[in-house]
Amino acid sequence: MPWVGMFIVVVSVIGGYALEHGNFHTLWQPVELLIIFGSAFGALIIGSPGSILKETAGGFKTVFTGKLHDKTFFLELLGCINAILSKIRKEGLIAIEQDIEDPMQSPLFKSYPHVLHDDQLMNFLTDNLKIISSTTIEAYRLDALMETDIDAQHHHNLVPAAMIAKLGDALPGLGIVAAVLGVIITMGMITEPPEVLGHHIGAALVGTFLGILMSYGFFQPFATNIEHKVHHGGIPVQVARISLVAFINGSSPQIAVEFGRRALAGHDRPSFGELEAFLREKR
Repeated sequence: MPWVGMFIVVVSVIGGYALEHGNFHTLWQPVELLIIFGSAFGALIIGSPGSILKETAGGFKTVFTGKLHDKTFFLELLGCINAILSKIRKEGLIAIEQDIEDPMQSPLFKSYPHVLHDDQLMNFLTDNLKIISSTTIEAYRLDALMETDIDAQHHHNLVPAAMIAKLGDALPGLGIVAAVLGVIITMGMITEPPEVLGHHIGAALVGTFLGILMSYGFFQPFATNIEHKVHHGGIPVQVARISLVAFINGSSPQIAVEFGRRALAGHDRPSFGELEAFLREKR
């Protein structure tokens, strides 16, 4: 979908310019692009440690390849949590030790492949199940611990969005820099005929145009896209947190999973009947 939006932005802007009989030769200013994007990425390098640069590059990839979880995923997640908690209830905490030590080889987790291949979720589940199985911890302390974990991960995942948004914020200003340089060059040609001066002034203004367009047409929406995906990507760990806390507080596996289901909203939430049918199928 990002490609569709980008296409619409380009067609709308360039199409409108064409309908007004604009001169496309004036818009082709590769030097302006060099000034704007070269200085923008140079500034990004100045303001970012190496690890942040790597995360930011990954953020651009997320815009085009990142996917949101669907109802099928959340059904698997709730089913997986139910299977874990039911195994603990029937066989004791020691029964899940092998599962959480080596999830990739666990028959339990292999039954839920979408959950198994979500690294952030699996780390969250196994880390907290290890705590539950290895020590006695009150539900409210476990909840606080999980909240700290979720907040830290959420902040980390939002770093690319923040950096891309800052890059977008800088582009209009750097476009003005390119425009001012163009005006300086034009002033050196003040004795030229009006048509020559007009061409150079138009070329200088392209810098401002490009800076604003790239900021509000592309980079700011990129940042927003990442933010949406990060917020949505944090829902599974919240479902797991709520279910585990409910279980530690004495709820049965079925009720604990229902707590987790209620943490979902909109089209992500399976109905009570859909969840029941899925759990029966997995038994």
